[in-house]
Amino acid sequence: MQLYHHPFSLDSQKVRLALEEKGIDYTSYHVNPITGRNMDSSFFRMNPSARLPVFQNGGHIIFNTIEIIMYIERIAIVSSGADGMTISSREVVEWMHKIQEWNPKFFTLSHVPAKYCLYISKFIRRVVIARMAESPELAGAYHLKLKEAYETEDKLKSPDVVERSKEHLIRLLDEVETKLKETAYLGGEEFSLADVTFIPVLARLVLLDLGDEYISCRPKIAAYWNLVQQRPSYKKVIGKYFHGWRKHKTLIKTWFFVHIRSMLRKY
Repeated sequence: MQLYHHPFSLDSQKVRLALEEKGIDYTSYHVNPITGRNMDSSFFRMNPSARLPVFQNGGHIIFNTIEIIMYIERIAIVSSGADGMTISSREVVEWMHKIQEWNPKFFTLSHVPAKYCLYISKFIRRVVIARMAESPELAGAYHLKLKEAYETEDKLKSPDVVERSKEHLIRLLDEVETKLKETAYLGGEEFSLADVTFIPVLARLVLLDLGDEYISCRPKIAAYWNLVQQRPSYKKVIGKYFHGWRKHKTLIKTWFFVHIRSMLRKY
């Protein structure tokens, strides 16, 4: 089994947490979307959306995050012979879908300085054009990615788009806060795939230095966040890359790569 992912990708974090929690062995391939590696023709042929993560098991390839997580759960149940492991409840699955409905893209980009967003967007557009020249048979799909890049830039200029994303996030957090007043975790008293799906949302807020504004002011979520950070899966998937000085190392390494490639015009 292979997973194409990157530590920056929120959905990749969800899938990797599921793999670690279920104890599934897999081969990891890092594909950095900020440096445009997801636009390489080999990856693009497998997944023309160029989105991460991608999960492959033999000839079976899955792009949808929730479908990947549910597939991982089924593998874990079969591998264990169903001994002590059951399929997620309806409530857990509903929470997973509810959390997945929030798209972090515009919220995240709105908290990154505009000049950096534009710099990366221009770099990605040049990467797409370069890959298009190398693989003209994929020109149609690459044109769609160019269009998407321009549309993202336009939407970021709209206060309404960013505000809707923020309001959606606040509604989600308030609902989670209410749920955690009743149970220790989202799906009940035991850690579940609903928590796997939610943890990266909190990690993203902390990465953006928004923990005080969105987490600390909600006491149940704050306590929950302190609890889940102790899990080995969190430490391996997220903490390894984004705790303390590590987040600066991860970000600086990527920014340096993009800057050098831009200077050398090697896309």
